[in-house]
Amino acid sequence: MLVGPTGTGKSIQMVKMLRENFDNEEWAYYQLGFSAQTSANQTERIIDGSMDKRRKGVFGPKFGKEGVLFVDDLNMPQKEKYGAQPPIELLRQWMDYKGWYDIDSPEREFRKLEGVRFVGAMGPPGNGRNSISSRYIRHFNVIYVEPYSNSSLNNIFCTIMDWMFASKSNPSFPSPV
Repeated sequence: MLVGPTGTGKSIQMVKMLRENFDNEEWAYYQLGFSAQTSANQTERIIDGSMDKRRKGVFGPKFGKEGVLFVDDLNMPQKEKYGAQPPIELLRQWMDYKGWYDIDSPEREFRKLEGVRFVGAMGPPGNGRNSISSRYIRHFNVIYVEPYSNSSLNNIFCTIMDWMFASKSNPSFPSPV
């Protein structure tokens, strides 16, 4: 799990790495973004809809593949009355018990998910983001992404602007610019 302030490139780097390394004949890559309005039912339906049936009660990526599911903005779901975040509790249930109960089946059968790994990215608590439980965090290796210094941001911005406004590299701007 990558944790760090907004603008540090957590999501971009994770998506780039997953697309380049985990979207091939051996791996299936899935992406899910949480918001304050994300529910456990939505989360379950999205993940279940991406999986194939392997045998009775067991689901996973296409046969012969392993799956990596990237959950962006992991700590965005709102807390309910008692402090739980239902979408996160659903993912924790998978990590603890390897599945969840099917909300769309009248018998509420247990659906086991095989061959799936979870990775995530989130910002620090505050500004609409919530803290998440230690019971869930324990399933991850947490990597903190340090924010850029002002001099680094200035260097990046100036390099882009120099390239963009140089009349030789971008003929759409007149030379006095």
